[in-house]
Amino acid sequence: MLTNSPRQATRTLVAITGASSGIGATFARKLAPEHDLLLIARRKDRLQQLAIELSSAFPSRIEVMQADLTNESSLAAVADRIRFEERLALLVNNAGFGTVGRFWEAPLDTQEAMHKLHVMATVRLTHAALRNMVPRDFGAIVNVSSVAAFLHNAGSVSYGATKSWMTAFTEGLYLELQGLPSKVVVQALCPGFTYSEFHSALGVERDQLAGAGFWMTAEQVVDASLAGLRKHKPFVIPGWRYRLLTTLFTKIPTAFRLAAELAFSRARAVRTQLPSGDAKQLGNGE
Repeated sequence: MLTNSPRQATRTLVAITGASSGIGATFARKLAPEHDLLLIARRKDRLQQLAIELSSAFPSRIEVMQADLTNESSLAAVADRIRFEERLALLVNNAGFGTVGRFWEAPLDTQEAMHKLHVMATVRLTHAALRNMVPRDFGAIVNVSSVAAFLHNAGSVSYGATKSWMTAFTEGLYLELQGLPSKVVVQALCPGFTYSEFHSALGVERDQLAGAGFWMTAEQVVDASLAGLRKHKPFVIPGWRYRLLTTLFTKIPTAFRLAAELAFSRARAVRTQLPSGDAKQLGNGE
């Protein structure tokens, strides 16, 4: 699956966080035919169901690792597993969650947990993976970011901020690896609205955007990511509509961008009909 994959008898291993559903589970299903898998998430029952499904369909060794990546001991255990795995070919940093509600009205522990998961877990696991991959000059890392890294929205301040960080972090790593040069590939995957539990639980109404073609399946998102890996693309934004939007929003003057973001935020607030003091939350394949 990876263009820099060495020819070897043993199967390489892919580690996926947030693997219990959505984009993470789809990565697992797409990669199981050619790789062994390390599936990481909080919901062990779902991981086990997915492991049974995949191991019965493909000659893959599927390992399940239950972990809450906002917990220090769990994060350290996963980082150690990744750091010393000699067959590691790909790390997918997919675990994440979003909230809806004004920042100061949301519980502080929820906001802190989001930063721990999107930022510090990504730092720790990426550091471990690169310590493993760079000396071997082999491997890839996909950081699942979001179109929200480019188009910000009131009501999801921490989500947009942490996804912006994730995208900038990936760009910096790309520059460092290219400067060696190294064959290790890094990618910021930036999907928009994706059919999964994620947006449903946040109260986003699919019918509002589906007719305009903004909703995508997890399969489309993962296919775009894997195609981008083969081409060593540091940024993958699935869907031409999202690529057009992000291009426009990063080029227009700041005043116009802020006005457009404010208008979208107000329209979304009406659609979700969420009282100002509430904060809905759901993990991304946790």
